[in-house]
Amino acid sequence: MSSQTPVAHAAPELPVPEPPRGLRGHPWLTLFSVAIGVMMVALDGTIVAIANPAIKDDLDASFGDVQWITNGYMLALAVSLITAGKLGDRFGHRQTFLIGIVGFAAASGAIGFSSQVTLVIVFRVFQGLFGALLMPAALGLLRATFPAEKLNMAIGIWGMVIGASTAGGPIVGGLLVEHVNWQSVFFINVPVGVLALILGLVILKDHRAENAPRSFDIPGIVLLSAAMFCLIWPLIKATDWGWGDMKTWGFLIGAVVLFALFALLETRVREPLIPLRMFRSVPLTAGTILMVLMAFAFMGGLFFVTFYLQNVHGMSPVDSGLHLLPLTGMMIVASPVAGALITKFGPRIPLVGGMVFTAIATYGMSGLDTHTGTGPMSVWFALLGLGLAPVMVGATEVIVGNAPLELSGVAGGLQQAAMQVGGSLGTAVLGAVMASRVENELPGNWHSAGLPPIPPAQMSKVSDAVSAGIAPVPKHTPPEFAQKITSVAHDTFVSGMGLAFTVACGVAVVAAIVALFTKRGANAEAGAGVGHI
Repeated sequence: MSSQTPVAHAAPELPVPEPPRGLRGHPWLTLFSVAIGVMMVALDGTIVAIANPAIKDDLDASFGDVQWITNGYMLALAVSLITAGKLGDRFGHRQTFLIGIVGFAAASGAIGFSSQVTLVIVFRVFQGLFGALLMPAALGLLRATFPAEKLNMAIGIWGMVIGASTAGGPIVGGLLVEHVNWQSVFFINVPVGVLALILGLVILKDHRAENAPRSFDIPGIVLLSAAMFCLIWPLIKATDWGWGDMKTWGFLIGAVVLFALFALLETRVREPLIPLRMFRSVPLTAGTILMVLMAFAFMGGLFFVTFYLQNVHGMSPVDSGLHLLPLTGMMIVASPVAGALITKFGPRIPLVGGMVFTAIATYGMSGLDTHTGTGPMSVWFALLGLGLAPVMVGATEVIVGNAPLELSGVAGGLQQAAMQVGGSLGTAVLGAVMASRVENELPGNWHSAGLPPIPPAQMSKVSDAVSAGIAPVPKHTPPEFAQKITSVAHDTFVSGMGLAFTVACGVAVVAAIVALFTKRGANAEAGAGVGHI
């Protein structure tokens, strides 16, 4: 179908939309407007990690408190994404997006004024809740505004903004913390939020499908939120609790039970939160699984790269962010190109190719060692970015495009939730792989280096440090022993990281097979007439 033949023409009972006049509803201006808001949320996902040490020192917070600054945000975001998408489908994505902008900026400002770590954590939870309103609404607005032949390009640019913002977080955060203060990391969201709000009020047009949901599945929201919490929480805490701990398995079993109850409930209510008929679409299901597997390999692997650059190679946060520019730069360049390729050839070939590139990159990264230079690292980072770009764009289009227009918000929430689950799962599982390799190899490597035995009571603490690439050198250690401890710690860490990337490579291969079941969105053209292009 050409861009000159809107879907609305196929339904005589509906009025033919007129072309947009002025700014409101203009597709490319809509993309620019939502990109500003999405940039704020994506930037916040990584920028805060740089500020955590300064927050800890300034507010006299414990390590557990600092963990909650990140975990509270992640939990709130993951638990509420699908429900937030439903809110957009029910009340309109424009309103939901603007409320998310205002709430996120206000919570950010409140954090900057907080003098207690408890308040920082509380407002971080609010950031996660309002951030969840933003992301699905942004996709819903793009879906409703762009016709099928331009949607992939729009999603490609949307993915480019997310990639650039995520990558820029450590660099921007490092500069702000170093030259201003930690509060500035949060205050920066206020003017960005004001700009996004003004643009949204002027440009964004409300789109509502004719058969949009008119009620809420409150029991479904409660069950799904509880199930997501029981899934994400043990993944976050698995490193502390251990995979054999009953708390870990208790939460995971509880998640399975709650998901089963949720699925049963959804077959019995008139307007379910997630109509299970959506998953009769093999491409949509494959796209969701693909997003989980991609995030597993990418976010789980990237977790170790930051430790590798900062603790093994001794780089500052800003320097480590600069060394990751080949990855993010390639994502920025390749995302719009991937959108064009997917529009021309369909998503299947780019998605399979992207995951093959990702598998090759993670396999190459499994060979990184303590002496690897910037050149080889940059090659693998760039190849990883080249592989991820078509997957970010294509899987998003497959999920959102294969869902009915009236459920585009739920589909956007599903896409984002899949990323959160995959990222948490990848970090937890690959973290366990790393810890297991370190625990197995550290005693032998320590002994082979001629170092005094580690007391059993201290072994766990030493292993934890080595798992993060930190050399546990006690004070006043003679230089020759300090050098040996550092060498053993870094070599053992690199061995564990290599195994973790090998597992990530295997996951990427599985993802490439899953990508074979994807295809262009069957409902993608439903938004063409709504967008008034």
